[in-house]
Amino acid sequence: MSDSASQPVDPTAAGIHIFFADDLATDFRVVVRQGTRRGIRLERLFWTTLKQMAEHHRLTIGEMVEEIAIANADTSNLASAIRVACLRWMADQNAELGRIASLRTINAILGASPAPAFALSSAKRILAFNPAFQLLVKRQLPVGFGEDTQRDLRLSLDLNVADIFVRLDANNGVPISSGFVIGAADRRYRGQLNIVRAPIKAPELLLAFVVNA
Repeated sequence: MSDSASQPVDPTAAGIHIFFADDLATDFRVVVRQGTRRGIRLERLFWTTLKQMAEHHRLTIGEMVEEIAIANADTSNLASAIRVACLRWMADQNAELGRIASLRTINAILGASPAPAFALSSAKRILAFNPAFQLLVKRQLPVGFGEDTQRDLRLSLDLNVADIFVRLDANNGVPISSGFVIGAADRRYRGQLNIVRAPIKAPELLLAFVVNA
């Protein structure tokens, strides 16, 4: 057996969610719908999800439970039906977020911006840009704009990219301002950016919008 195989696995690094004792604890609650009282025992995590479901559908928790009970009239185990309904709803929400949070959406956001804008990776590489940014480069730098230019285009920011991610997380996503310089050959263009985190889980991207280009 190799040394690497004998090393303990870090669950966090492996992407495994660790459930806390509070998540596994059960609560007994009585919900009321149209005068009918139902006593239900669920893990706290499911109560939290059930509340989110109810708010999403603009229902009370009692009304949400009644909807689940009606949809699962053939089962006598309402608690299990609620758990399944919660898991199904969370899976649907996750699938919808996955559809929205995609590189296609990033390109759509960039394309909708009238200001020059681009998507920047954590490695400080421009992965996507809009026509306004392409026009800015053409006007300010003595080169065309194609794949060769993208390789030669140099970008520097006044702030460290890793620090920008940290600041955005600390400030609940409030945009960060930073100066920047793009260059090609012996020409340089200096400007100001408003930067936000891109609505995508992986890869980590920043959306940078040029101010007063």
